[in-house]
Amino acid sequence: MRVIAGEHRGRKLAAVPGSGTRPTTDKVKESIFNMIGPYFDGGWALDLYAGTGSLGIEALSRGADKAVFVERDAKAFAVVKQNVSACRLDEYAELYRMDAERAIRQLAKRAQPFELVFLDPPYAKQRIVEEIEQLQALGLLAEGAWIVAEHDSKDAFPDAIGDCVKDRQATYGDTAVTLYYYDPQKEA
Repeated sequence: MRVIAGEHRGRKLAAVPGSGTRPTTDKVKESIFNMIGPYFDGGWALDLYAGTGSLGIEALSRGADKAVFVERDAKAFAVVKQNVSACRLDEYAELYRMDAERAIRQLAKRAQPFELVFLDPPYAKQRIVEEIEQLQALGLLAEGAWIVAEHDSKDAFPDAIGDCVKDRQATYGDTAVTLYYYDPQKEA
């Protein structure tokens, strides 16, 4: 596992020991960033189920200003911390060891909207639709934000969740990626 492009291109990332996490493969990560735009001009990213931190680190490497990493599992959290430090991104990263629901409530208090959100929960426990609804309701999405949901290829999601419109979906074996674009100005 490595950083694919940008300032930290080629940097190797540590994996979480054991089989408790399912890291996004380099192939899927590269496809995600090709779909949403390979590079960013600033903005904040939220990696809500960080795992190794690979997606948030990739966003920082490609030009995001800051990234917030949320990870509940102690081993995975330690790996996120290690990977952020190895890439010398500590000053651009905020790390929270808590579950996604609590993190969303905490982040809402700050009123800092995100331009890019990664949702890659354990497939069997995914609450992607509810989390996208919460992110909107609590004002955590900047206008034009991208939401990248990684999930089991058998899962189907609606064409719209509130003001988030499905842009596309791609399947990679058992894994699927669904992209939503936040457009609060869209006509009903």
